[in-house]
Amino acid sequence: MRMLRTIFWVLVIAALAGFTAANWQPVEVRIWEGLLLETKLPALVIAAFLLGLVPTWLLYRATRWRLLRRITNLEASLTTRSAPSLSTTNLEAASPDAARGQNLKSDTP
Repeated sequence: MRMLRTIFWVLVIAALAGFTAANWQPVEVRIWEGLLLETKLPALVIAAFLLGLVPTWLLYRATRWRLLRRITNLEASLTTRSAPSLSTTNLEAASPDAARGQNLKSDTP
């Protein structure tokens, strides 16, 4: 899985490098009426890409962290509620007949 992730990121970086080499030209971005930002086109594209990627990645990491903490707490609660040992268990009270309130003696001769 890590190999696929690495291949994906290498392809993304290669595409961005090719785009950067082919489109290295200044671009004017009008932010407000009196404010004009002049930047290179690849910087604008990379900034827009990161603007979309970073919040989504942070949400993913926060959700994963929360779920891993929840799983750890649930596993810890399972280990504290382990089954009692046989030395402390009353075996007669644990029998199926005693649980139903029936005697072990049968009424039939």
